[in-house]
Amino acid sequence: MSEAMKMYGGQAVIEGVMMRGENIWTVAVRAPDDSIVVETKPLATFYRSGIMKLPFLRGLLGIWDALVLGMQALTFSAQIQVGEDEKIEGAPMAITMIVSILFAIGLFFLLPAGVAFLAERYLGWDLWLVYIAEGLIRLGLLVGYIWSISFMPDIRRVFSYHGAEHKTINAFEAGAPLTIEGVSAHSRLHPRCGTAFLLTVVVLSILLFAALGPLPLLSRLISRILLLPLLAAISYEYIRLTGRLSDRAWARILMAPNLALQRLTTYEPQPEMIEVALKAFTTLRTTEQASRSDTGDD
Repeated sequence: MSEAMKMYGGQAVIEGVMMRGENIWTVAVRAPDDSIVVETKPLATFYRSGIMKLPFLRGLLGIWDALVLGMQALTFSAQIQVGEDEKIEGAPMAITMIVSILFAIGLFFLLPAGVAFLAERYLGWDLWLVYIAEGLIRLGLLVGYIWSISFMPDIRRVFSYHGAEHKTINAFEAGAPLTIEGVSAHSRLHPRCGTAFLLTVVVLSILLFAALGPLPLLSRLISRILLLPLLAAISYEYIRLTGRLSDRAWARILMAPNLALQRLTTYEPQPEMIEVALKAFTTLRTTEQASRSDTGDD
């Protein structure tokens, strides 16, 4: 696969950026002494297996691994800020991840389903109206949550690093110079962003859950949990497809809401933030190119 055809991804962390490639992932973080600390690790072996060619299954594995990688990168960035003596790993990290996932499921899936059920029972709403209301509540909670945390200075900086990550990948995909000036000229929005994935999950949830028809409250709540992997897998394939076809007019129309939501999760980065994103990305590419040379791969 030529380098121009690869789809790089990444994530903003505390004072830094994580970039994920074909075989490895790299995180670069601005330390309190103003230096840039970089760590590179191999990706899980399934990324290089035939599993990643299987629709839907690749999405589930990719999403789960992205959560794990994201937590590892976030933990690394936090350790750089507090000092290497303060290790955050093992059980505390696992518990934090589990609690975060449970909180997200409860807030964005179970709560909207419960409120919509009450509207159906006590207001006599039509079933389709109920499911649309559930989706709108879910969307409102998502947008409201992102909007509210964006006022926190530390989160705003993370969102700025998010913008630096997008600008760097956009510059690479456009064949622009990978310099601070070259990257700065590009958009902070990107069609394959995790924000786009979240919005896609919300919209598709209306269709998927409505197909179940009327359900008692307990069955409705259980269905939201059990169908979440399927919903995530479908959303992953949708984002993958529209990202690959982003040069088509119809794809750009479908991506417009996703890009609009990214205006809440990205901010224009400062030059020193772009420098960190570039460090992560160039280290990633250099390491992968050296690895391919060692193994004789093109």
